[in-house]
Amino acid sequence: MSITTRAAVVESPGAPFTLADVELDEPGSREVLVRMVATGLCHTDLGVAVGGLPFPLPGVLGHEGAGVVEAVGPDVTGVAPGDHVVLSFTSCGGCRNCRDGHPAYCATWLPLNLIGGRRADGTSTISRVGAPLGGHFFGQSSFAELALVDERGLVKVDPDVPLESIAPLGCGVQTGVGAVWNVLKPRLGDTLVVLGAGSVGLSAVMAAALTPATRIIAVDRVAERLTLAEELGATHTVDAGEVDPGEAVALLTDGHGADGVVETTGSVAVLRQGADALAARGTLVVVGAPPFGTEVALDVNGLLPGKRIVGLTLGDSETQTFIPALVQLVKEGRLPLHRLISRYPFADIEQAVRDMKAGKTIKPVLTFQATAVLAL
Repeated sequence: MSITTRAAVVESPGAPFTLADVELDEPGSREVLVRMVATGLCHTDLGVAVGGLPFPLPGVLGHEGAGVVEAVGPDVTGVAPGDHVVLSFTSCGGCRNCRDGHPAYCATWLPLNLIGGRRADGTSTISRVGAPLGGHFFGQSSFAELALVDERGLVKVDPDVPLESIAPLGCGVQTGVGAVWNVLKPRLGDTLVVLGAGSVGLSAVMAAALTPATRIIAVDRVAERLTLAEELGATHTVDAGEVDPGEAVALLTDGHGADGVVETTGSVAVLRQGADALAARGTLVVVGAPPFGTEVALDVNGLLPGKRIVGLTLGDSETQTFIPALVQLVKEGRLPLHRLISRYPFADIEQAVRDMKAGKTIKPVLTFQATAVLAL
């Protein structure tokens, strides 16, 4: 039998999120039914909703979910009903990168998470009046009161930590933190620059503050966000609307440049500034994602002193170990994620979208009331 739930549906590119009743399949092999408690709203959701990626619409998005397991399908062994879980991306588990502990670079990552809208076998997880909808977004489609989730995308977490406070760990936060911890790996005395003080950039700042880096420079155009960056651990801030970031970094580093740069804005002009600001043997981590096909011009000779430019997906995280560690840091107050979060009832998703686009909120988190579940 199918399971009826309420979801935020995007009918066509550029259409708003509208609440509607939809039907979920029963949990299949290695699938889990999760009652959503909270889910973050991410720029990736907005980009797909306006048609920036070839995801099938009408569809249900959402990929920073957190909730409670209601039922499990055959062959599920990692979680049981009642477990608290954070939802992240899914992966095949069998390709070379998955076996090597890098599931964010799964050979089937794009169709499984971002553009397919279906299970790996081509079947739909969500329908409406018998017609399939785009779903399985990041293996979860968490803009719904109930979500059908791939077991590989679930992480069991400490039930004493409020789920509303950790929902964004599944995407934006682990991306920013992973850029610092998994790629840059700062050494004593390093200088790190974070370009963009949104949720990913501020997560990178918080992560950098827990490393031996001695200079942490946050760059943005919004004064309030730069102030927050200082409160979260930035040692210096640069208002890109007032001064040239490259000149500012050169001044702050006595001309040596930055050992590590995290680019979160998706602007190719900002990416180029980040590359030019690198010290010899420095690394630029590209996190911000402009539209497919976007190219950037680089000074090739400027790269020869050992500079590296590295693309990054989801922090290059192995979620089963990475996310519980982040939860522990949130619990201990060492990762003050609450400073980024603004909460909205699920029914107010369009207001959350407007506030996010206007820069009024850094990380909107949608919250759900308790819902009844049909017996399986």
